[in-house]
Amino acid sequence: MKILSEKVGAAVVGTLLLACMSGCGPVASDTEEPPAADDPALGDAPPNQPDRGGIGMTLPLPPPPPPPPPATSGGVDPQRSLVVTDDAILNKFSFVAVMDQLVGTSGVPTTALNLFQQWWDTARPGPGLGAGPHCDSPGVANLNGFPYTCPRAEGNLANVDPFTNPNGNPNSFIAVGLFNRFDLAPASGANCGEYRIIFAKRSGLTNPRDRLFLIFESVLPNPTPDQGLEGCRPVAEFWSGLTSDADVNSRGDKLRSFYFTGLPGFLPVIHTDNLGSRASNTGQVRTNQFMQPSWLLREFKVQRHCSTSPCTVQFVPATVKTNPGGALFNPASSHVLASDFQNVIFPDQVASLAVNNINRFSFSVPDAFNSGQSDQQNPTENHYVNQFGTGPSALRANIQNELNALNSTLTPNQIVARAMSLSCAGCHHLSNGADLGGGLRWPPSLDFTHISEQTDLGPDGPRHRISPALVNVFIPHRKAVLDTFLNAAGQ
Repeated sequence: MKILSEKVGAAVVGTLLLACMSGCGPVASDTEEPPAADDPALGDAPPNQPDRGGIGMTLPLPPPPPPPPPATSGGVDPQRSLVVTDDAILNKFSFVAVMDQLVGTSGVPTTALNLFQQWWDTARPGPGLGAGPHCDSPGVANLNGFPYTCPRAEGNLANVDPFTNPNGNPNSFIAVGLFNRFDLAPASGANCGEYRIIFAKRSGLTNPRDRLFLIFESVLPNPTPDQGLEGCRPVAEFWSGLTSDADVNSRGDKLRSFYFTGLPGFLPVIHTDNLGSRASNTGQVRTNQFMQPSWLLREFKVQRHCSTSPCTVQFVPATVKTNPGGALFNPASSHVLASDFQNVIFPDQVASLAVNNINRFSFSVPDAFNSGQSDQQNPTENHYVNQFGTGPSALRANIQNELNALNSTLTPNQIVARAMSLSCAGCHHLSNGADLGGGLRWPPSLDFTHISEQTDLGPDGPRHRISPALVNVFIPHRKAVLDTFLNAAGQ
């Protein structure tokens, strides 16, 4: 195994812990260095990223079915059991109910409004509300030595109430999608995958320059980990069972119970522990921000802090996973992490990036190399291909050496393009239509998002639009994973 420099190793290990879990004990920071890839203690832990990992990367799958498309080829119905965007169901999911549930599960005596305003106070310089970190706070400003725009227009939300007049308030939020990511469950069954709910700022229905998406990505713990992945079968069967339920209101009630009450023996999806207040096997909240240029994506943990009495619950800015700072790809970079990234970290990822399957090539880096934001508009900051350039460099030579060892015909530029496609900015915009080599081309988003505030007419009324990438590439893969797992029962 290649070794990082002492300077970078110390930077990773020495990062301060930021929060307490429910019992006020210490939790592992996102910036802790993960075990080395060849460490036997690692087991089958998924990569340190929110969208690729788990059985979705390893479960043997049948060959793709011939036409008709996967949505009608048997098994689960994707738009009932994998991605739910029907307004008749989403109307049962209010933003205030989610925020109230976070407050309630934290055990902290505060309100949904206080928690919301503290969240967006992080986009303003201190002292602000004095309720938590700010964009110029130590550990947030220039996170890991990469840009962190401060202030942002979203900081103005620290002074608004999104919960009053929710049907007319431009600062209110509407649910636009529920996502089943059982495919992210690790084969060990350490958790049962991620379950997401996405809200969009109401103003985005009419104003494309005042959009904001909030993506709650809860990791659901396995209550019987001694059973391995089989302990998660009730979750898979719950989602599968929605396919055969023709009553949209019945499906909505079942989903609301799953998210807010939980299946028997399972935590509810909406719980602070599932969104950052647990030492491991926890999730995050991501944001897609369009209230000022540049449009960008960020990540937060919902964490309980007990360094003072009483405890508090806060949204804490975190690094955006699988988003190394763009400067690390620049051969002329003077960043303190550039040498280790170009000589050790990124070359070690070439083999996984060279896998010639649009759903299964992958990329994971220690968190010390990730940035605090993923910029969708700046042509350099997070545009890895532009940063990498076309000239000779040590990084190019290192990538080529790894490709030669794999007998791969891919080029270094195509490997960098694959890495960019797995970053948030790449997946959402920068990589739309990109040639990734090996006959692969990155599928298009809805320009900057994978789900829209806008709706089309579905079989049960208005249904929010999802991207061609989801419809034609990613959802069929997730369907194959879920169908394969369910069909393996008793074998």
